Amino acid sequence: MSMEDTSAAAVPALADAVVIGAGPAGLAAAAELRRAGFAPLVFDEAQEVGSSWARHYDRLHLHTARTMSSLPGLVIPRTYGRWVARDDFRAYLRDYADHHRLDVRLGVTATSVDQRDDGDWDIGWRSATSTGTIVTPLTVVATGYNHSRRVPRWPGLESYGGRVIHSSDYRNPAELGAHRVLVVGPGNSGSEIAADLAESGAVVQLSVRTPPNIVRRQVAGIPGQVLVLSISPLSTAMGDRVARVLQRFTVGDLSRFGLPPAPRGVVTQMERDDVTPTIDVGLIAALRSGSVTVVPAVASFTADSVTLADGTEVLVDAVIVATGFSRGLEALVGALAVLAPSGRPLVNAAAQLPGRAGLYFLGYSNPLSGNIRQLKIDARAIARHARRRIART
Repeated sequence: MSMEDTSAAAVPALADAVVIGAGPAGLAAAAELRRAGFAPLVFDEAQEVGSSWARHYDRLHLHTARTMSSLPGLVIPRTYGRWVARDDFRAYLRDYADHHRLDVRLGVTATSVDQRDDGDWDIGWRSATSTGTIVTPLTVVATGYNHSRRVPRWPGLESYGGRVIHSSDYRNPAELGAHRVLVVGPGNSGSEIAADLAESGAVVQLSVRTPPNIVRRQVAGIPGQVLVLSISPLSTAMGDRVARVLQRFTVGDLSRFGLPPAPRGVVTQMERDDVTPTIDVGLIAALRSGSVTVVPAVASFTADSVTLADGTEVLVDAVIVATGFSRGLEALVGALAVLAPSGRPLVNAAAQLPGRAGLYFLGYSNPLSGNIRQLKIDARAIARHARRRIART
């Protein structure tokens, strides 16, 4: 990472390209643009690259294999193991920015993206001491798939006197300091946090509205990501069938523990609902041991309890809301008509919307084959497209 002058006061008025976000997607885009001959400028409101990884819970490891999780131009060290730990991945991202000599401006927030009459882009920015606008022909929005925490508006939540935190604020059982915990949501974060708490001796209830598709992280030593790639050429229906067979033999029937089969297959659920399967890193063992108990969805809160969908009231020391994130792009690009009703960009990677040439989105596809793996493919596609586009002008 260029450390020659990264202060907000030194932000130029013009740039070859601007990348918004210094997470894995933004760093990959900047590295590939630099390799294509551009001098991209990267903005991030945080004080470190990959800042979202610093906020994840302590036990987190990549759910994708190290060999398929490197960003373009720098391999993750073998010493980090097959499943890279959170802090090792953070170190890798710092090394990545340094290795590619990326010009990253930390503590600088992109506040607006507006198109000029000549087709170029005005990027408004703000730091602790300054504000300004930078003009560029190329803008890559890469603020992250999990940007803004999502919390349902349960009746009575505001009056509840107990402790409620989002999963992004959970670190470890000791810091939480709670014996009876309700975890809301059986996705990847909720399931792993529930297992983490159970392994520490906490009494854990996992609130489930829709049963998840649970898959093993690896089968017979083969990463699940490899198995997903092997069925990717199949139709949706056939992919669902193959995945269901694998689930039957590797996960089994969890109905007696309160988790019947998911209503849709793995592939269908991803395509229709944008819901990835829950990768098992301890939940199945916790369910079978009885240390995690599945309960119905949350219906409402009272001053001192949580009411479930079946009318049961539970008393707990803490509620962890693991109900996911939104993309949080509306304030930045909502006026450009580039977002679907779900908040996701209408295009990804090198695809361009009519009248929006030079505006790219990276990291919002979240495919079953692995988001980080896809970043490498899409960052290269953006750089190739940008180079051809500039060459034509």
